[in-house]
Amino acid sequence: MSLQQWLANGWLHAHQATRGEIAERLAHAEEDLRGCRIAELSADWRLAMAYNAALQVAAAALAAEGFRTRGGTPHHHYTIQSLSLTAGIDAARVRLLDDIRRKRNAAEYDRLGSVSDAEARAAVEFATRLREDVIRWLRDKHPMLLSK
Repeated sequence: MSLQQWLANGWLHAHQATRGEIAERLAHAEEDLRGCRIAELSADWRLAMAYNAALQVAAAALAAEGFRTRGGTPHHHYTIQSLSLTAGIDAARVRLLDDIRRKRNAAEYDRLGSVSDAEARAAVEFATRLREDVIRWLRDKHPMLLSK
């Protein structure tokens, strides 16, 4: 399915991204990545910040392609799933990010303390690499949206 089909289904709406918006999303991701490296924070919180960083990066890629998700409950799902249609992130990595989303939701809403240090570290590594990959993609496909 294409982003145009997602638009027709009502899952997205058209959006004109600006350089400032992309810079803000990437800066927010970087700030979260710095924060989730604070060892004194719980593993739950570090994973949550890594997830948020990855979500900001995914939203930047979607915006660069001219779309935003509609508000409401499934918007994180669509933002994550769009990574294969925007920045060409492979299905296995998209599934991994969705797994991180589920783990974050469980830790936040169901079981405090359910994230291990290893899971938090893996989420930080994932989000860091995703940010690097999307920035590289932006340089190649949408260089006018990156700050000089």
